[in-house]
Amino acid sequence: MKFGIYLPEVALRRKKCPVLYWLSGLTCTEQNFVSKAGAQRYAAEHGIIVVAPDTSPRGNNVPDSPDYDLGQGAGFYVNAKREPWAKHFRMYDYVAFELPALIESEFASSEARSISGHSMGGHGALVVALRNPGRYRSVSAFSPIVAPSQVPWGQKALAAYLGDDREAWKQYDAVELVGNASERLPLLVDQGGDDEFLNTQLRPQLLKEAGEKAGYSVQINMREGYDHSYYFIASFMREHMAFHAKVLT
Repeated sequence: MKFGIYLPEVALRRKKCPVLYWLSGLTCTEQNFVSKAGAQRYAAEHGIIVVAPDTSPRGNNVPDSPDYDLGQGAGFYVNAKREPWAKHFRMYDYVAFELPALIESEFASSEARSISGHSMGGHGALVVALRNPGRYRSVSAFSPIVAPSQVPWGQKALAAYLGDDREAWKQYDAVELVGNASERLPLLVDQGGDDEFLNTQLRPQLLKEAGEKAGYSVQINMREGYDHSYYFIASFMREHMAFHAKVLT
């Protein structure tokens, strides 16, 4: 696994800073966020470390698929149970536990954490935060896959990685998790109104409805005219960084 890390100037002086973890989407590496999101300026202003892992393990010995939405670049932030994926594709454990342990031992970071992501990574951020009460202070997402059990991208990935037991899928489905959440984290979603995947793969209204039913406040901003790209992410990164800074700093 590879990851990118941004250290604000204050962290370079060994003052411990909070950490925002960013999870990227399908086909991305850690470099997409590093080079396209424009997050460094806002992280510097708020004194926040930003950590962006790759979306999967990679290498000649790591299983892959000819399909862009499965295998390398498409880990879906689950712990795979089925072969040939089970040995390497342990992205949930990596993001939730292994990577933070590394960051907190090797860099000037505190245990104050928040998490965010885009598309498949938005799904991952929501799932990791909702499944670990007390571990994160806030969660946000751009264009997340909120109900993978109900959309083609998620159904394909969950079946491949976990098997056909749909009950097992629920632990990686934000809509299912919101309904049973024991903690009320600040939760922010931004969604482009012109996103080509809005009605087929993303369906943010399902998360809004589940939150309302459970009494969980979910803030969803529909941004008309915006698509699924990093131009959209860069346009609203300042707002997301400020959202997390309120509880991190």
